Amino acid sequence: MKKSLGKGTHAMPTPVWLVGSYDMAGKPNLATVAWGGVCSSDPAAVTVSLRKSRYSYDAILRRGAFTVNIPSQQFAVAADYAGIASGKNEDKFAQAGLTAVKSDLVDAPYVAEFPLVIECRLLQTVEIGVHTQFIGEIVDVKADESVLDGNGLPDPAKVQPLIYSPTNRIYYGLGEPVGKGFDIGKQLMK
Repeated sequence: MKKSLGKGTHAMPTPVWLVGSYDMAGKPNLATVAWGGVCSSDPAAVTVSLRKSRYSYDAILRRGAFTVNIPSQQFAVAADYAGIASGKNEDKFAQAGLTAVKSDLVDAPYVAEFPLVIECRLLQTVEIGVHTQFIGEIVDVKADESVLDGNGLPDPAKVQPLIYSPTNRIYYGLGEPVGKGFDIGKQLMK
């Protein structure tokens, strides 16, 4: 029997993404976001949700761009820090020992040390309760060559992305592969 937990954000897991933007003074900033994901394949787009009170909120609107920086597990401390400190008061890149790289494609910085980066142009925003969903068209994806598979695509086992459980506020890594998508279900087809 299932027990009702009521309303809540118990969907799991969520990604751990650090959203890069430039503040009003042009200083690179990061915001850790767990409310995000792919929202379209054509055009290729992702979404991240922020509260209006967050320092990155106005920066993304004004610049019309952001980056999604996907940290590997070794950057868990930096990822958590970027979510609890405010760019209004601190230089998150410097404090976390990260390097800001100016994108040539969008008006936002990305993290040099992270294995996977998605550069986005802001397409639109959607107001949802206390959050605003920022929908970004993917302009480019950059990956360290060390995390690519034999087909030249990001390999989750090599990226070692962080995932997050909002229920208990714990970061996790990925487990072992379970099966190939669009394949293992075929055994149930008639």
